[in-house]
Amino acid sequence: MRVRRERPALTALTVALMLTGCAAVGPNYVAPETEAPTAWQGATAAKVTIAPAAPADLARWWQTLDDPTLSRLIDQALRDSLDLRTAEAKLRQARAQRALAGAQLFPTVSGSAGGQRVKASGESGGGGTGNLFNAGFDASWEPDVFGGLRRGEEAAQADLEASEASLHDVQVSLSAEVALNYVELRNYQTRLEIARANAASQQETLQLTEWRAQAGLTTELDVAQARSNLEQTRAQLPTLDTGRAEAEHRLETLLGLQPGALQASLASPGGVPEIPERIIVIIPADTLRQRPDVSAAERGLAAETARIGEVQAEAYPSFPLKGSIGLAALTLGNLVSADAGLGSLAGSIAGPIFDAGRIRQQVAIQTAVQEQALINYQATVLNALEEVENALVSLANARQRRENLQNATQAAQVAAQLARFRYSSGIIDFQTVLDTERTVLTLEDSLISSQAEGVSALIQLYKALGGGWSPTAVDQANVSAQGNTT
Repeated sequence: MRVRRERPALTALTVALMLTGCAAVGPNYVAPETEAPTAWQGATAAKVTIAPAAPADLARWWQTLDDPTLSRLIDQALRDSLDLRTAEAKLRQARAQRALAGAQLFPTVSGSAGGQRVKASGESGGGGTGNLFNAGFDASWEPDVFGGLRRGEEAAQADLEASEASLHDVQVSLSAEVALNYVELRNYQTRLEIARANAASQQETLQLTEWRAQAGLTTELDVAQARSNLEQTRAQLPTLDTGRAEAEHRLETLLGLQPGALQASLASPGGVPEIPERIIVIIPADTLRQRPDVSAAERGLAAETARIGEVQAEAYPSFPLKGSIGLAALTLGNLVSADAGLGSLAGSIAGPIFDAGRIRQQVAIQTAVQEQALINYQATVLNALEEVENALVSLANARQRRENLQNATQAAQVAAQLARFRYSSGIIDFQTVLDTERTVLTLEDSLISSQAEGVSALIQLYKALGGGWSPTAVDQANVSAQGNTT
């Protein structure tokens, strides 16, 4: 009789195990096909060379600027940045969620043991006293017949890969931001030097006009104009120093440091880095593979596609199974006897009959979410291509502008020297001297700014190409993340 009672449960278990191998419901993910242009439109004007991907070179693009201080700052940021530590924590979270999703596929087993002493009622149980000991295991399992849990695991895996790509994206953005703020710092420092040098030259001009006024060779008007010109130049110094301090403080924040931590090491002006003679960029198709934000968007699309099946599975029946095996006896010594064994196995079927369209609407919601993820992926691809083209145009124009400003500055410096000499000889009036000095200051300031703009455009180009991370760096980050969890 006992065998007959167990047969329905065993039959349910057998059927559930057979159905577990069935295909999961919901759409199977297929990565979207993306057509990339064969070449960059702005490559020729920017004077860059297009070549296949070189991950090792692209991973540490800042070394092409040949600035040891910049390399040190970026290395420190990639090690200590708070933004990077946040991304690593999110990656550990995604890794744990992936493990949790996988654990849902397996049974849950719990163990228990206990003992009790019972005194029966004299009226109903004869008033006797006895012991009862028990020990055993309980198990429960819901076979993933229609693949809802497997789709959940698939979504969690895609989320994990998206988190890894997001970590790479933080590395790309962080290295670029450090470089951009470093260039801005050096730009302000150099412009401060230029302004101070011009102020010193204008101080000499003021002294010259004062001497000429004392000798009766000119009027106090020239002296007043020279003094006004000098003070206008000096008035620029506080504004430039404010920009320098802000860039320095931003660098310290990016490196996870308090304000003032880099003041000593960055006090000496190092000049704006030079653009290398030869710049190599990768082809558009390689750029889309290298860009971590594109990878993160694609993995997000995969996760949302899997979740459609996860929601659809709720419309199908479930087959929960429960079982227990254990021992029970009136004495502790008899707990291990052959007659102390007991067990049970139960199976059931449950499924929705009427839910007023709840599941259907949930599927519609998730399908719309998946469509948004697809649109986001397509937009991310277009944005990646746009950023590269914009950076190439900026680089080409910055190079042309700097060349023109170099020629103009050289001519203005010669004109200013001639104007001072001719004024001291009494050949021209002082207004010409003022005009040439102001022109020199403006052009020298614009020249160094154009150099900084060119380097910034190059940094933006490397960022747009997805430079700043490599598989080796990712492996090291994963080891660090795993070490922090142990």
